[in-house]
Amino acid sequence: MLLPAMAAGLQPGWRFAPPPGITVTSSRPQHALALQANTQVNPVYLRQVVQYPTSERSGTIVIDTGAHFLYFVLGDGRALRYGIGVAKSGFEWSGTHQVSRKAEWPSWTPPAEMLQRRPELPRFMEGGPNNPLGARALYLGSTLYRIHGTTEPWSIGQNVSSGCIRMTNADVIDLYERVKLYTKVVVL
Repeated sequence: MLLPAMAAGLQPGWRFAPPPGITVTSSRPQHALALQANTQVNPVYLRQVVQYPTSERSGTIVIDTGAHFLYFVLGDGRALRYGIGVAKSGFEWSGTHQVSRKAEWPSWTPPAEMLQRRPELPRFMEGGPNNPLGARALYLGSTLYRIHGTTEPWSIGQNVSSGCIRMTNADVIDLYERVKLYTKVVVL
C-alpha cells in the first residue's frame, strides 16, 4: 500500500525534479557543445570548491600540473578546483605569468614546432565546436601556451598536450567568466 505522500508523486503528469545543476528543456541543442557532458571525465576531476590554503590573492590561478588540477583562489582558504589535461613528457614547464588575452571560440594556428612534429595538422582552423582549443582560451603572457577547452574531454587528468592546459569546455567557460585580464597565473 502506498502512503498518501508517495502516491501523489506517482500521479499522471507528475515527475521527479532533476538533480541540482541540471536544467531540463524540450528544445534541441544549438551546437555540439550542448551535447557534451562530463560523463567522459573521471569524477575526481569534476569542478568543486575545496579547501586550499595559500598565500596567493583571491582571483589568482594556480596550476598543479603534477596533480592535474587548476585552482581559482577564492580566499579564506578555499579555491574552485578544476580537473585539467597537461603537457606530455618533454613539454612540461613552470613559471608565473599573467592572462594577456581572452578569446571566445578562438581560432588556432599550430606553431611551426608543432607542424614539424605533426605535418598532417591544418595550418589554420577557424574557431568553433570542432576546434581543438574549444570554447574559450586564456593566453598566458607572451608564451605559446594557453588555458583552453578541448574537444577531447576524456584527456582531462592526462599528460597529453604540447604544453597547454586543457579543460572541459564547460569548465573553461566557467573559468573564463571569472578571470580578468592580467590575472596572475602560477604554474607549478
